[in-house]
Amino acid sequence: MRIRQLRTGEGAVLLSLWNAAEATPSPTDTVDDLERALGNDRFACLVAEADGVLVGSIIAAFDGWRGNIYRLAVRPERRRQGIARQLVDAAHDAFARWGVRRITALVERDHAWAVSFWRAVGYSHDAKMARFVRNVPSGSVAV
Repeated sequence: MRIRQLRTGEGAVLLSLWNAAEATPSPTDTVDDLERALGNDRFACLVAEADGVLVGSIIAAFDGWRGNIYRLAVRPERRRQGIARQLVDAAHDAFARWGVRRITALVERDHAWAVSFWRAVGYSHDAKMARFVRNVPSGSVAV
């Protein structure tokens, strides 16, 4: 198995992986949105590949203020093999290159395996914060 950057043209395969890993879909889970993000120099979509198949993914992004982790996903049949930990380590390497000093991870609270994983790798739940989301219709400008 190896960890590498997602390549242009692999968006549909990644979306299929997220579906298999039971990640809740969002409006930005599109090939076009992934392709656009790949052009950002502070964005890393890292994938775990085994025998030519994507078995895991993680997104690491830096907004200049904080590092953010999204979409840590591993195929259910490949869980508990160290893949998620290797992906997090690779994200941490990207953050180190970018000079990140604080990292947040978006974790689906209904996925007990995910919550326990993040605690096991040294992250703590921030009960003081709540996430607010606004979806902007495609083609619109956020106001």
